[in-house]
This record gives sequence, C-alpha cells and structure tokens, in this order.
Amino acid sequence: MNEATIDPSNLLCHLEDILDSDPHIDEVGFIHPMQFAAFNEEDHSGSGTHLTDEITRKPVRDSSSHTFFWHSKHKLGISTIVLLPLYRAAKDAFLDAYKGYRMLRDSQLKKDESLENSALTCLPSLLDTMEKEVMRHSKALLLLSCDFGTAWNARKLIVSRKLLSPMFTDELLLSALVLSYSPKSERAWSHR
Repeated sequence: MNEATIDPSNLLCHLEDILDSDPHIDEVGFIHPMQFAAFNEEDHSGSGTHLTDEITRKPVRDSSSHTFFWHSKHKLGISTIVLLPLYRAAKDAFLDAYKGYRMLRDSQLKKDESLENSALTCLPSLLDTMEKEVMRHSKALLLLSCDFGTAWNARKLIVSRKLLSPMFTDELLLSALVLSYSPKSERAWSHR
C-alpha cells in the first residue's frame, strides 16, 4: 500500500483511539512494515500481541500491508510507512483545534459584545470540548514529533487553567512516554 492510498485522518483517529483506550502506554516504537510479520508470529504463539488493520480495525492474522499499528501490554508500535501522513494529519488537526480553542478562550476573556447571550452561556462547554480536542490531538502529535513546542505549550496552558490532579498525572505519563524513546527531549523534560 503506498502513501497515496492511506487516509491520514483515519490513521490519526485510529492512533488517538488506541491512546484513549490505553492511558498507561509506557513505550512507543516505530516499526518497519516487514517487522509486523515477527509480531504476527508471536501472536500465533499465544503471547497476546495485537495487530490491527487500519481499515477494519479488527485483529490481523496475516502480514498485511494494511497493518499500521501494533498495541499490546501497554506498548505501541507505529509502522514507519505511515509516519509522514500521520504526522501531517496530527499537526493539522492540532493546529486547527488550538486555533479554535484560542478564539473561544479570547472570546470568553473579552466577553465580546458581538456574541449573543446564548452563545456566552454555551461558551464554557464549547471551551471544554475544544480543550479536549487540543489535548487529544497534541498527544498524538507529540508522540510523532516530541519537540513540537506549540503542542507542549498548549497542553501546559490547559493544564494550568484547569489545575486538576489527574491532568498533572497524565502530563507526567505523557512526558515519560516521550522520554522513553527520546530521552534527550528538552521540551519533554521542561514540561515535567
């Protein structure tokens, strides 16, 4: 399967679903497509490895070119064949969500007169929704590009605004995950 036939938004959605389903992922690796066969053999030996087909999102039993993610025992593997389109989709989704979040936040701070009263009452729930989108997309983006400063800064802004203990724990887990494959990431260390 070549890069032109891969839908990057589906890849991103799938990656984010994996990250949401297992908040305790403690290791990320980038896997050459030929290596998925070895993981498949391990799966047949009963070790519990899970290969997923991007199109059907079902376990894969053979070495398919549609296999882009491997996830098992809090470990995540991403096929190197999809890194570039996945990165582009994550970056675009994050930047769009962050732009929307900043606009809503600025509107709330300024209490813009052009907004209707009904819009002002809905603004906090919209802001919460946008914060969740920024956090979701930035997590995927940071796993693909650990020194993307705007993503780290956006996360820091949202966490410092909320001041919730579980969010601090999530940030420690994310920075530890990034440091597991990029131990010299200055941004990850600074975020911690």
